[in-house]
Amino acid sequence: MAFLSTVLKSGSQYLLLTTLFLTISSHAASPDNQLTLLQNTAKQQQLWKQQEWLNLVHFEGDSDSPNDYISQVADKKFYIAEDGTVNPETELAATLAGFYDAEIKDDLNAQCRFTARLDWLKQKLVINTKTLPTVHCKEYIEWRKQITAQQVTLIFPTYHLNSPSSMFGHTLLRLDPIKDQGNAKWLSIAINFGANIPDGENSLLYAYRGLAGGYPGTFNIERYFKKIQEYSRLEHRDIWEYRLNLTPDETERMVKHIWELKDINFDYYFFDENCSYRLLELLEVARPGIELTDEYIVTAIPIDTVKTIHKAKLVENVEYRPANATVLSYMLKQIPENHHKIVIRLSEDIETVNNSEFTRLNKEEQRKIIELAYKYLRYQQANKSRDPETAKRSFKLLQILNTYAVSTMPAVPVPVPPEYGHQSKRVSLAAGKRNGNVYGELDFKMSFHDLEDNKEGFLQGAQINIGQFKIRAEENETIRLYRLDLIDIFSLAPRTPFFKPMAWKVYTGFERQLTKGVDQLTTHVTGGGGGSWEVFNNSQVYTLATARLEINKQLNNTLEPAVGFVAGFLSHFNTNTARFEVSGEQFKNSIYRLRAQYTHNFVINTNNSLKIFAKYEWQENNFDFSDVNISYQHYF
Repeated sequence: MAFLSTVLKSGSQYLLLTTLFLTISSHAASPDNQLTLLQNTAKQQQLWKQQEWLNLVHFEGDSDSPNDYISQVADKKFYIAEDGTVNPETELAATLAGFYDAEIKDDLNAQCRFTARLDWLKQKLVINTKTLPTVHCKEYIEWRKQITAQQVTLIFPTYHLNSPSSMFGHTLLRLDPIKDQGNAKWLSIAINFGANIPDGENSLLYAYRGLAGGYPGTFNIERYFKKIQEYSRLEHRDIWEYRLNLTPDETERMVKHIWELKDINFDYYFFDENCSYRLLELLEVARPGIELTDEYIVTAIPIDTVKTIHKAKLVENVEYRPANATVLSYMLKQIPENHHKIVIRLSEDIETVNNSEFTRLNKEEQRKIIELAYKYLRYQQANKSRDPETAKRSFKLLQILNTYAVSTMPAVPVPVPPEYGHQSKRVSLAAGKRNGNVYGELDFKMSFHDLEDNKEGFLQGAQINIGQFKIRAEENETIRLYRLDLIDIFSLAPRTPFFKPMAWKVYTGFERQLTKGVDQLTTHVTGGGGGSWEVFNNSQVYTLATARLEINKQLNNTLEPAVGFVAGFLSHFNTNTARFEVSGEQFKNSIYRLRAQYTHNFVINTNNSLKIFAKYEWQENNFDFSDVNISYQHYF
């Protein structure tokens, strides 16, 4: 009996202890206590300082004080804490509190709004999901039915000079549901970051507000085939596709963060906080530990960010997608030039197939001409409203083409990828002589490409320079600013019977001018338009009419207008580039300038070259002078 009494007593004590433990555990696991425990643990571990959290909430900084961090998001609804826009620590605590807020139901609850934050905090704090309020994230579930991704591809549509927003190129991400899906990628999802620009916005106003941060920027999601239509068909831009080596888990992490950024406004700046910079931030979220945005303090040019992902070893494969205009241009080069006129006539009149100049050709030549006429007609209609007569003619051409044996045209050769081109910034050192004075010159350019630069990886005949200045130390003079170009754009796309782009230029800034014998810094805006024609492979001539407004104390008025011209010859051959140009402008009262100049660039390697420059200028009253120099140029 004594033994049984002892056992019963011990059992009662065990039951009491077990009950007490379960009661304490249940109390400790209640939502309020669980939240307090999680917030205290996060504070002790200083989770808010971890780079993964800073990436998720888009803060920049490196300090022990959360008040020293700067938010990259210009939208309060992205943050939960009242001071969440300025304090990543309180935002973390408020995010945890939001997960446990049972008063906020379903789609509005932080569990639904911030799916990537929830995953990360679960990993770091081992959150007991049973203590979280039950929510139904209907909007997120519906969104994820459309966004299924196993791999990510960075897309780079190349440069488009006739669009101010695209003259540096563009980048976006493509989310692919399955690997190696071939043409099914057309149905993939494109993730694009861009400025929200009102319809009909003036180009000059766009340029100013884009530089000054006058537009909000948001992430947009649409089917990839729409972007192909926009870039390849309508804007005639080649597309480069860089498949990334993100794992399915990394891709999932990024997709969940994209959901968090849906309809969230960022500041948009044309040169730094732009499309490319924001996409790099997404990749930093996808793969914790990589630093992609640190080097972009002043500018984030799209092609530089492409080079950054290569440097970070994120690229798995590269594909080239030529624009329709590129394909058409290449196909035209595969037929005799005397057939080009037949192609144009056939695109205008189906009866051309009955003309003797067409019927005497062999079947293969006829087929090529018909195919080109069909493609040219489609190209002409790419950005126009549907014309019934043109559609009828196009369909008839396709019917005739189908009567010929099937033949495959050679594929467009893959050009040098843009990431293999020279770097965007450039510094030059020169020695020369101007108007009898010997000088040394320092030349710095923020970006991007001169007509004479190595064209590999760039558009031939395209010059895009922003923020270039030249400082000279001259004999008998002090060190002084010789030139500052704020914007310098020159487009020399050649005209052909099929393509008729306008050659144009615009540049503005400060430059030193000799006027009436006085050498002084002037302010100007200069621009013009005309045409350019290819005379032989990689060589072209051009001519433009120009206008200029100049502020110069030696002229009659504070702001003096002038009319002028530019004509020249540009040739790329082997590793050299030669350019000869004649230009001039006429002001009032017989004040004029006439110049002849020659530039020769010797490419040493991708990022180094030697340049020879020589200019001779004539002015009124039989005054003339020369300026010659030789410079070493380094791109970085």
